[in-house]
Amino acid sequence: MKSRTTDKFWKVYSKLPIHIRKKAKSAFLLFQKDPFHPSLYFKRVHSALPIYSARITRDYRALSVQRDAEIIWFWIG
Repeated sequence: MKSRTTDKFWKVYSKLPIHIRKKAKSAFLLFQKDPFHPSLYFKRVHSALPIYSARITRDYRALSVQRDAEIIWFWIG
Protein backbone atom coordinates (compact mmCIF):
# COMPACT_ATOMS: atom_id res chain seq x y z
CA MET A 1 0.00 0.00 0.00
CA LYS A 2 1.46 3.37 -1.03
CA SER A 3 1.38 6.23 1.44
CA ARG A 4 2.38 9.86 1.54
CA THR A 5 1.95 12.87 3.82
CA THR A 6 0.58 16.37 3.51
CA ASP A 7 2.37 19.61 4.38
CA LYS A 8 -0.04 20.06 7.29
CA PHE A 9 1.02 16.66 8.67
CA TRP A 10 4.66 17.80 8.81
CA LYS A 11 3.75 21.10 10.48
CA VAL A 12 1.93 19.27 13.26
CA TYR A 13 4.63 16.57 13.44
CA SER A 14 7.38 19.16 13.94
CA LYS A 15 5.64 20.45 17.08
CA LEU A 16 5.51 17.02 18.74
CA PRO A 17 7.96 16.06 21.49
CA ILE A 18 11.06 14.30 20.16
CA HIS A 19 10.17 10.98 21.84
CA ILE A 20 6.79 10.99 20.07
CA ARG A 21 8.44 11.77 16.73
CA LYS A 22 10.72 8.76 17.24
CA LYS A 23 7.72 6.56 18.04
CA ALA A 24 5.93 7.91 14.96
CA LYS A 25 8.89 7.00 12.77
CA SER A 26 8.94 3.47 14.22
CA ALA A 27 5.20 3.14 13.67
CA PHE A 28 5.54 4.31 10.07
CA LEU A 29 8.31 1.80 9.35
CA LEU A 30 6.12 -0.93 10.80
CA PHE A 31 3.18 0.32 8.71
CA GLN A 32 5.31 0.02 5.57
CA LYS A 33 6.06 -3.62 6.39
CA ASP A 34 2.63 -4.60 7.68
CA PRO A 35 -0.19 -2.00 7.65
CA PHE A 36 -2.40 -4.30 9.67
CA HIS A 37 0.09 -5.16 12.41
CA PRO A 38 -1.96 -5.45 15.64
CA SER A 39 0.07 -2.82 17.52
CA LEU A 40 -0.89 -0.13 14.98
CA TYR A 41 -4.64 -0.57 15.42
CA PHE A 42 -5.01 0.69 11.84
CA LYS A 43 -8.74 1.02 11.32
CA ARG A 44 -11.43 3.04 9.66
CA VAL A 45 -12.81 5.68 12.02
CA HIS A 46 -15.53 7.34 9.93
CA SER A 47 -18.61 5.53 8.71
CA ALA A 48 -19.14 7.60 5.54
CA LEU A 49 -15.65 8.81 4.63
CA PRO A 50 -12.52 6.68 4.08
CA ILE A 51 -10.70 8.12 7.11
CA TYR A 52 -8.35 5.84 9.02
CA SER A 53 -6.42 5.98 12.29
CA ALA A 54 -3.12 4.37 13.26
CA ARG A 55 -1.76 4.19 16.80
CA ILE A 56 1.56 5.87 17.56
CA THR A 57 1.37 5.49 21.35
CA ARG A 58 -1.45 5.02 23.81
CA ASP A 59 -2.21 8.75 23.57
CA TYR A 60 -1.13 9.66 20.02
CA ARG A 61 -2.66 8.75 16.66
CA ALA A 62 -2.08 9.56 13.02
CA LEU A 63 -5.04 10.10 10.71
CA SER A 64 -5.21 9.39 7.02
CA VAL A 65 -7.61 9.28 4.13
CA GLN A 66 -7.60 6.54 1.52
CA ARG A 67 -7.79 7.45 -2.15
CA ASP A 68 -7.76 4.42 -4.42
CA ALA A 69 -4.73 2.39 -3.30
CA GLU A 70 -2.99 5.31 -1.60
CA ILE A 71 -3.04 6.36 2.06
CA ILE A 72 -2.57 10.10 2.63
CA TRP A 73 -1.54 11.01 6.18
CA PHE A 74 -2.91 14.42 7.12
CA TRP A 75 -2.74 14.71 10.93
CA ILE A 76 -0.82 13.40 13.92
CA GLY A 77 -1.33 14.17 17.57
